[in-house]
Amino acid sequence: MRNKLFLVLLLINYHIALAQNNRLGTTNNIGWYSYSGTFKVSEKLGINTEYQWRRNEIITSWQQSLLRTGLNYNLNARVLFRLGYALAETFPYGEYPLNGLGRNFTEHRIFQMVQLSHKEGLVDFSHRFMLEQRFIGRYSSASMNTEDEFPFSNRARYMIRLQVPLRGKEIKDKTPYVAAYEEVLIGFGKNVNANVFDQNRIGILIGYRFNKNVRIEGGYLNQTLQLGRLVNGKNVFQNNNGIIINSNFNIDLTKKAVGK
Repeated sequence: MRNKLFLVLLLINYHIALAQNNRLGTTNNIGWYSYSGTFKVSEKLGINTEYQWRRNEIITSWQQSLLRTGLNYNLNARVLFRLGYALAETFPYGEYPLNGLGRNFTEHRIFQMVQLSHKEGLVDFSHRFMLEQRFIGRYSSASMNTEDEFPFSNRARYMIRLQVPLRGKEIKDKTPYVAAYEEVLIGFGKNVNANVFDQNRIGILIGYRFNKNVRIEGGYLNQTLQLGRLVNGKNVFQNNNGIIINSNFNIDLTKKAVGK
């Protein structure tokens, strides 16, 4: 029995070592700076706009430019639906660029999202589920100056976020708070190949709600990312660490001007 157990442990260690030998690891220092604005146009509907300025070496060079916009439908205070479009431009950065030719590439996305919110004691929870249909730019040959192919792939995302007030029992006007989140991104479909795992993101933030219209937060971000291609027959994983700063605005366009 002990010999069988020893053999099993030996095989497990062998497979772990083999998996590690089949990986290349690299690190980058990143900075993500974002704007998010929601414009309420009726009791149930709103327009969401978002831009993320993602930088490598904290701020000195590009990592990615991401623009998103969508239509919100608030079923109730706890359930939000969103349908939207995103335009991303990803740049060559780090030791192993995402594009095999070391070039920037464009991506068009259509996405569907549902966000569920609830409160347990002092803690506000949100769960975001998202599906993305991605058209990722690709160069068919090194002689091409621009992407001439846009293969289709899918991605599923789930993010859990919690936040707690640092003063009082709820986050209201003039309230500081602390927040943490984790998001996992999984690719699927015929063009994903063997790299189903796409990314994992972890953030720890300190925020301040000025009023119901303005909220700003910043803190630490970790991004673990797997390249969609092999380098020398090995999977490449980026372990990116840095800072994140978010600015959030909520504008109610349904209010009528007073004094006319």
